Amino acid sequence: MDTSVVVPVEAEGFIQSLETFPLKEVGSARWFRQHEYIEKLNMQAILNASAMHDEFVKEFLVSYGKIPVLVHEMILVEMWKHKVFPVLCQLQDFNPKNTFHLYMVIHHEATIINLLETIMFHKDSCEAADDSVLDLVDYCHRKLTLLASKATHDQHNLTGKAVVSTIEELQAQNAALEFEISLKAVSVLRYITDHTESISVISRMLCTHNIPCVLVQLIDCCPWSRFREGEVEKYINSRWQKIPVEDRLKITKLDGQVWISLFNLLLREDCQRKYDFNNFNKNQLLKLRGFLTEVLIDQLPNLVELQRYLAHLAVTDPAPPKKELILEQVPEIWNHILRENSGKWKAIAKFQVKETFNPSESDLKLQAQRLAQTYNLDVMESLLPEKPKCGSCGKEAAKRCSRCQGEWYCHRECQVKHWPKHKKACQLITEATEKIQRDLQVNS
Repeated sequence: MDTSVVVPVEAEGFIQSLETFPLKEVGSARWFRQHEYIEKLNMQAILNASAMHDEFVKEFLVSYGKIPVLVHEMILVEMWKHKVFPVLCQLQDFNPKNTFHLYMVIHHEATIINLLETIMFHKDSCEAADDSVLDLVDYCHRKLTLLASKATHDQHNLTGKAVVSTIEELQAQNAALEFEISLKAVSVLRYITDHTESISVISRMLCTHNIPCVLVQLIDCCPWSRFREGEVEKYINSRWQKIPVEDRLKITKLDGQVWISLFNLLLREDCQRKYDFNNFNKNQLLKLRGFLTEVLIDQLPNLVELQRYLAHLAVTDPAPPKKELILEQVPEIWNHILRENSGKWKAIAKFQVKETFNPSESDLKLQAQRLAQTYNLDVMESLLPEKPKCGSCGKEAAKRCSRCQGEWYCHRECQVKHWPKHKKACQLITEATEKIQRDLQVNS
């Protein structure tokens, strides 16, 4: 089975054409074409990274200097979701017949953070991001703060309620995606701490945002783990999974990313010179000693150095950070978009209701056809990091729901048991799939 999404020459063309858009144009035909490009590039980048093939998507993004464009477009949609989408939902004449188009706009931010998570693993990507790394640090800080406050976690748990209208459905999907996006931001931040040598970026993480204390909060509240009906569940590979008793002390990838970020920020000499070890910060960091168990250190042996460092910190008072006169860069993307559109949110929402999110039947058919081509099921399945798990018991599964094709089960008994929970999602997915197929038939 050929699971290639784009060939190198096609990927190069897509990447060369990437551009930044004004907020008003989010969701336009031209913007949507770029969304499709980025969606395909994301899938190909994941395929290449997981198969350890030539990572040509990353190479082209670096060589053509397009990573800052990705960061801009991700923050642009984040701004749209914060400032325009809530206004849009309140407009009386906003009653979309089809929500695919809108969902793709909401999903765009998740696609880009996913692509960035894949490519920022490499140092040359971090270097090629140039000044936009500062904006990326700010972005990650916003997402991690939400995670630490459990805001996205609580929102994600609300998405199971009965959906009454298309607007509420969109808002629920947006809330669920916010949780996913915030978890991806944890990995992106870790890669920045791995690779950056910029004094401005280090200062932004340590002095402006106090990222070490945010990471301590994340370890303390662990939003990707929960206790449900006597079972421990962890959010692994984009779904909540029941964890057997013998595996409960195993760390997840997310736990590892947070600990490695702390290791990088606290043990690097240039970071230690910059960070203010005042009483509050010191007390917060010393909380980590309670989490540094033998079981954890067995899984991440480097943390023994962090353990020693914290033992030393407990009995000393580090010198205050040196006051150095340095010209530091500041992030620009969020503030630039905000300045450019401040006070225009309602006007943009009204324009988009009329011009963007009210497509004709022919536009919808064309869009459905292009979406079906972009989201090739064989390719999507090849992106799964491991074999599917049963939606009911969490064991390895080989059978899938015949109606929606979206949920997996190990046995018929599990499917019957899980049906009351799966019913609503099954109905929504089936209706959406049937709509695409009808449109494709009419269009052909």
